[in-house]
Amino acid sequence: MSVRRFTPEGMMSPTPYEHVAVGTGTRHVHVSGQVARAADGSPVAPGDLAGQVAHALRNTATGLAGAGASFDDVLRLTFYVTDWTPGKIGDFMAGVEQVAEEIGLTVPLPPSSLIGVDHLFEPDVLVEVEATAILD
Repeated sequence: MSVRRFTPEGMMSPTPYEHVAVGTGTRHVHVSGQVARAADGSPVAPGDLAGQVAHALRNTATGLAGAGASFDDVLRLTFYVTDWTPGKIGDFMAGVEQVAEEIGLTVPLPPSSLIGVDHLFEPDVLVEVEATAILD
């Protein structure tokens, strides 16, 4: 395996993600921001943060698989969520948990950032996910 994830002693714990990932390999995979859209571009789960998180992660898994990678190879995830408030963490994590087993995403997650934004490229898009992976 080309990625080792961990949380060193002395860093905040518990968290739903690991704080550090070390990657060894030569092929880098960057999956652009994925949203809750079907392959034909139609919206999925309008107004439902948990549903959009789940579908955006499914699309991320599809992008990784296209490059011969999986979530085991992911060094970092970045989530952008519109109109973020701490009260939304339950819905956010429900979306992660809804799809984690299906797509092979372990919890704790790879090192992750969740960034609140005013809006994304379309008004119905509540979340966008970017992934960085490394392969040998």
